[in-house]
Amino acid sequence: MTQSKTALILGTTGGIGHEVATALNRHGWQIKALHRDPTKAAGRGHASGITWVKGDAMNAAEVTRAAQGVSVIVHAVNPPGYRNWAQLVLPMIDSSISAARACDARIVLPGTVYNYGPDAFPTLSEDSPQNPLTRKGKIRVELERRLQTAATTGVRSLIVRAGDFFGPSAGNNWFSQGLVRPGKPVSSILYPGRPGTGHAWAYLPDLAETVAQLLDRESTLGAFERFHFAGQWDADGTQMTNAIRAVVGNRNTPVRSFPWPLLTLLSPFKTLFREMREMRYLWQDPLRLSNDRLLSVLKTEPNTPLEQAVRTTLAGLRCLQEPI
Repeated sequence: MTQSKTALILGTTGGIGHEVATALNRHGWQIKALHRDPTKAAGRGHASGITWVKGDAMNAAEVTRAAQGVSVIVHAVNPPGYRNWAQLVLPMIDSSISAARACDARIVLPGTVYNYGPDAFPTLSEDSPQNPLTRKGKIRVELERRLQTAATTGVRSLIVRAGDFFGPSAGNNWFSQGLVRPGKPVSSILYPGRPGTGHAWAYLPDLAETVAQLLDRESTLGAFERFHFAGQWDADGTQMTNAIRAVVGNRNTPVRSFPWPLLTLLSPFKTLFREMREMRYLWQDPLRLSNDRLLSVLKTEPNTPLEQAVRTTLAGLRCLQEPI
């Protein structure tokens, strides 16, 4: 296939979608972005050089029309606030598969650890067993299964799995919805993990750069590719909180335990809290991703120093009073 170096991104207004658009643009790609209200999306200050296209990720025909002439479809779209996952997530991937088949494009899926259960801990490889404990995890397993099945009939895909996202762009992630409060100075930090327990973080600009570098090697990729991104490994749960303290200039910023009991009480009334509570098991035991296979292809993994990554993240979330 002659690569057109034009990509369609679904979910450009989200954290990972925005960063992938930025990284691909930096690598010389033309970017098309699907949105139900392109005028509104274009006015939000997203990556420059984007051609916005009106359409709905739930509508296969609209995704296919938007995908004409592209060689990559980045499937970075998720229901906001974790709402209606069961009703929306699988139809959206089916739309992307249909469009990729019609346009001979590769689907790129930013993967997560939600599709793993404790039987796969503490170190995850691409072939670790997928036995999730949650509804959301089971949907992620099925989503990836559909991509693998589609690959047998010519629809190529690339999955890059990573730990918990953080970065300067807003999105559904533990950093911006748990540890700190966007738009507010950091007066305390809520940490969800068990003390002394390691945890894997993924700085979104680094993850997006990894995706871009892999796509630069399209000719070497198989029909169904999976890679694990190691990201920022916090060996005992203190590196992330200490980096936040260092950036805000107060080494004594209180670190408080995440209010899991309160979340349990409120979860029947708010979808976001219910979904967050279901993910608690991912914070109770050490969990990291082995990037051996990624390193065999890229040789090195993009990695921004943690304190620098945290500073950029807090600035993007408007948690710092002074510019970086």
